Amino acid sequence: MGPNKTFEKVTFRSGETVCVGDLYLPAQAPAPAVTIIGPMTFQKEQAPTQYARKLAELGYAALAFDPRYRGESGGEPRCWENPAAKVEDLKNSLQYLATRHDIDAERMFVLGICQGSSEALKAAAEAPAVKGLATIAGHYRDREGDIDWLTEDGLTARKAAGVAAKQRHEATGDVQYVAGVDEHDMNVGMPGKFVWDWYHPWAERGLWENRYAVMSDADLLDYESITSARAMSKPWLMIHGQYCFLPTAAKRHFDAVPTTTRKYIVWDETPHLDYYDKPEIIDRAARRVADWFAQS
Repeated sequence: MGPNKTFEKVTFRSGETVCVGDLYLPAQAPAPAVTIIGPMTFQKEQAPTQYARKLAELGYAALAFDPRYRGESGGEPRCWENPAAKVEDLKNSLQYLATRHDIDAERMFVLGICQGSSEALKAAAEAPAVKGLATIAGHYRDREGDIDWLTEDGLTARKAAGVAAKQRHEATGDVQYVAGVDEHDMNVGMPGKFVWDWYHPWAERGLWENRYAVMSDADLLDYESITSARAMSKPWLMIHGQYCFLPTAAKRHFDAVPTTTRKYIVWDETPHLDYYDKPEIIDRAARRVADWFAQS
């Protein structure tokens, strides 16, 4: 952090869980605020922290937090990917920010990255406090997109296994786990070598837990965000492109937004994972986000 910005470890309650976050504060106060949610299975030290630091440089109080069941936040079972819980965590992070004297509660925003975009979309559509939304390299959720992601047979099989694992957990308390990523095994939370290549160094450094509760698929694969796109009334900036994940799903969501809602799309050739950790890409995207929020 530079000399004119501060960093604060914070906690807020979401349901019965205490969530832990890192709040990056600009020099001026009260400041507009943005709460950030990252990709599937993320922990806050990954992409959310990169954007939080940059947005603080640009004048925003920026909160990168661990959702329940991951990282420093509480909640059991661990590594449960539950989109509905993440939406609730986002809403409660906004409520927390609104209580602070150094936050302008009339200027609060949401930023979603990868699958966090589908949860950010729902939270922004539903939470009155949100003044604007930005999403980057979004994994947007509808049935067509899930089939493109997992195939129809794969989607059916994963959902059935998730439901069985959740029923087992509810009956016995046992939690069935697989790896979050694996170089060769496709029966993991996020299959594919390109995902493995990015995530496994974090696991090797002890900064990300490579574990995925199978029961997650009962919740994850029931979740969709296209309904929230159809209900979206807040200004929305989508940053995506042909080399980001599921571009046709992104366009379906963007086109589903009512014509009365102000929206803008940045569509280029940036590879998906470059938005996670490439400084020049993050700098460019964060500046676009900050500019969008300033106009919202």
